Amino acid sequence: MAAHMRFARAAVQIFPTKCFSPRLHGCSNVNIPVRYCSSTAAKRGLVLGVYEKREGVKLTPGADLYNQQTGGKLAEYIRLAGPTIKKGKSRVFYGLDETYSAVAVVGLGAQGLGVNELEGFHEGKENLRAAAANGVRQLRDILGTSTIEVDGCSDAEAAAEGADLGLFAYDDLKAEDKRKKPVETQLLKDSGSPEGWTKGSLLADGQNFARKLMEMPASHLTPTTFASITGEKFGSIGNVEFEARDRAWAESMKMGAYLSVTNGSEEPPVFVEVKYSGSPNSSAAPLVLVGKGITFDTGGISLKPPAGMDMMRGDMGGAATVSGAIAAIAALKLPINVVGLIPLCENMPSGRATRPGDVVTAMNGKTIQVDNTDAEGRLILADALCYAHSFNPRAVIDLATLTGAIDVALGSAAAGVFSNSRVLWNLLHDAGVSTGDRLWRMPLFSHYTRQISPSQLADLNNTGKHGRQAGACTAAAFLREFVQCPQWAHLDIAGVMANKDEVPYLNKGMAGRPVRTLVQFAAKLANQKWI
Repeated sequence: MAAHMRFARAAVQIFPTKCFSPRLHGCSNVNIPVRYCSSTAAKRGLVLGVYEKREGVKLTPGADLYNQQTGGKLAEYIRLAGPTIKKGKSRVFYGLDETYSAVAVVGLGAQGLGVNELEGFHEGKENLRAAAANGVRQLRDILGTSTIEVDGCSDAEAAAEGADLGLFAYDDLKAEDKRKKPVETQLLKDSGSPEGWTKGSLLADGQNFARKLMEMPASHLTPTTFASITGEKFGSIGNVEFEARDRAWAESMKMGAYLSVTNGSEEPPVFVEVKYSGSPNSSAAPLVLVGKGITFDTGGISLKPPAGMDMMRGDMGGAATVSGAIAAIAALKLPINVVGLIPLCENMPSGRATRPGDVVTAMNGKTIQVDNTDAEGRLILADALCYAHSFNPRAVIDLATLTGAIDVALGSAAAGVFSNSRVLWNLLHDAGVSTGDRLWRMPLFSHYTRQISPSQLADLNNTGKHGRQAGACTAAAFLREFVQCPQWAHLDIAGVMANKDEVPYLNKGMAGRPVRTLVQFAAKLANQKWI
């Protein structure tokens, strides 16, 4: 009996007829007739969008076409379902036609929304991403393994981003029956641009790749395995050169700051170098992306407190986002040359680990007094930034889950940006507005440089002399000491490392932000002539 009831529930169909009429769950004072029947239809779902009106809803062009194909049943079911489907809300209908086992109708909010200057993003695109994610998640829970077609809602790129980002789950290490069922997403025919859908899917794939890397436990993602996984990813894309360098190479380059962090771990360091040549001029100056790659951060001798330390598996977020961004840039074949530099290691305590007060020498010859071994990210970035200049870069962007201070300042609303170039900042800002993954400019005053230089024993100190005061700013000031390029930006992504419920189209867990913003920035930079 129980088995029969479960089967019947999965096959509920709604018809405006005079038959047995239970109340629709979640709606008050509305009786919708239903008919229970068995179904042999293939598991195929459909997500359609509707806009809010003062009374009722307005169908998107894709939804309107489907409504015509069903003889107006869609509009009738929406009317019978009760209250207006507002932004972020949805209804699921069964038995509208023989093609789809279930149809999710999702609210997009008001029609025609553009850039919200106060919020700093394109409101219409963000609403669509959230709605698409909501719809495909609901249908996956209902249908299990299935194919889900998604209404492009006149912006297929944003719809694909929301759908594919919303379905991401890292459950590789769980039992088979505990994993989310695989779902294939497709663009509903004639509801948007197929090219836009493909682009959105590739952008989402890049961010999801970064999310997977960040979620993997340190027992499964060492510097060596990180290099192996990313190397395989880039190999599948093509037009990308990949090289993983060892400790001996770093020693030959005199990367004393980077190597000082690696000393405490049994895992060997790996310095990954990725080159994508997309420009028609193969010798054109590249955009260099540098990502912090601490695959696990205990804090070293300056040991972190145990609470929440498991999240430090994501301290290679900079490396992951650089990897995801270059994967998407290469897949999209953007006309720009890009170099990715990823110093990888663990930060562990041991008898060989760097001690507070030790002095190390960076690649450019500057000495650094290491007063806090938990401020290790800036040390490995220092040498990577020095090395970045050997490529005669067009611009340099480094990304790192660098400071808790940026989380205190901005939370998860935006990544903090420190830059020596207004032009570069404007491009980054505009990219964030388009993707919804926002950036916020922070100060890079000489005031902060005076807090890290000079140090008692060396040229620089890896922490500010006033303790926790302006910690994100003093960290950026430290990095600036290793930068010569006039077009440089440092992105502190510690605050956006993980998602709880702030971004509705991302599940709880590692966020992979801001991969899509980096890709959009690269596309904008490719069309600039003055950088």
